[in-house]
This record gives sequence, C-alpha cells and structure tokens, in this order.
Amino acid sequence: MEQPNIHTAVESLVDKRILITGGTTGIGRAIALLLGSYGASIVTFGRHQEQLDEVLAVIRRNGGRAEGCVADSASAEDIQRVFQLVDQTLGGLDILINCAALGGESIDEMADADWRYVIETNLIGYLATTKEALNRMKPNKRGHIVLVGSMSADVREEGSSIYVATKSGIQGFAESLRKEVNPLGIKISLVEPGAVGSDMQETTPEEEREQQQKGEMLRAEDIAVCVQYILTQPLRCDVVSVQIRPHLQLI
Repeated sequence: MEQPNIHTAVESLVDKRILITGGTTGIGRAIALLLGSYGASIVTFGRHQEQLDEVLAVIRRNGGRAEGCVADSASAEDIQRVFQLVDQTLGGLDILINCAALGGESIDEMADADWRYVIETNLIGYLATTKEALNRMKPNKRGHIVLVGSMSADVREEGSSIYVATKSGIQGFAESLRKEVNPLGIKISLVEPGAVGSDMQETTPEEEREQQQKGEMLRAEDIAVCVQYILTQPLRCDVVSVQIRPHLQLI
C-alpha cells in the first residue's frame, strides 16, 4: 500500500550562500550558528574582531563554512567591502538576512549624532545591503531576503521613538519591496520578535534566564529556528511576515 504524503517537501540549506548582517551577536549570531550547522556557506560581519573570530570559530568547529570581516552597516564603504567578500568567497548570493541593529531611545534623550547613527545602522544599512543583494539575485531570478524587524513597529512604546521609527520603516519597506521583487522570483520575509535576550537588553544574563523561564522573554535561538523554518519552505510558499513574542508578552 502506498504511503500517504504527510509532509511537504522542504528546501535544503546545504551549500546555500548566505550573508548575515550583524551575525556576531544576539539574534544574528544565533542564526549564523544554526544555518551553518545545516550546511550553508556563511558570510557575516560585525563591528568587533573578537566577536567575529568567536562566531566564525564556533561555526567551523561544528562543521560549517564561514568567512567574515569587521564592518559597520552604517558605512557605505564597509558595505562595499562586505559584498566584495561575498563575491570572492561565495561567488554569488542566495539569501540575505538583515539583523544588524542598535537600540534607540526617545529623540529627546539622544544627541543628534547618536540618533542619526541608529537610523543609519537600523534602516539605511538594511536598504543598502538589500540593494546589493538584489543586484546579485536578479540575474538568477531567485533569492530570499529576511528582514529582522521588531514588534515595536506595531506597539510603538513610549521612550523609544527613534527605535520605533527604524522598525516601522523596515516593516513598510518589507511590505512594499515584496510587491516589487516577487515577480522576479525573489522572496521577502519579515520577522518581528518581541523581547529577546541579547546585548541590546539592559538586563543581566541571570535576569534574562529568569524571564525566559517565566515566559516573559525569548532566546535568540528561538528566532533562529523561525528563520530556518522560513528559509526551508517550498518555492511555492512565501512566509510573508511572522510575529514571535514571549508567551506572557501580551502587547
């Protein structure tokens, strides 16, 4: 008797060429480690050499392939260097995952140079890397761009107007961009996490573990698993947007 087909076929990540921005800390690091363990070829970058060396070593120790450089997503020159590394080491690009981000407070609480830097990192950096990725994906008529945003785009909490502005911009960018590039065979997915234990939080590691046990905070690895699910769906499926929040985070 023929066995029923009870599971959809999934896309393999083996040998997929992936660029992860901000892959040296937090959510980006967790995504890099997980996708590397599935056989993807990873290029990533961050602002600090020690953190970059650590994540590359862990990926390689677990059998993955990874290269990277120290770079700042707020710098146009650094973005060009990153994509030169992509071209040299990967010879093309299948997936871009945009994670590089900074926290931001109320505009009243931040010096002009500081809030401008947050916008350059969180929003302009996403646009610049996306444009470069599209230039490499369009000839193949295939590719996938994942934009890691935030629930702040909808909640719009008090005291973080700069951060909210950047994450709201990413949300609108993702929705419009999908309409522009889907006919070209390129997928766009938006992931909007709630509270996640990371270096952007003001809590200590002990406080984060306690909140995670209570269901009040996510781990970065939770978001990585979500991204892995998105990337492995069949070509006919678009996971357009996902909101993932701690169980007890109700707004």
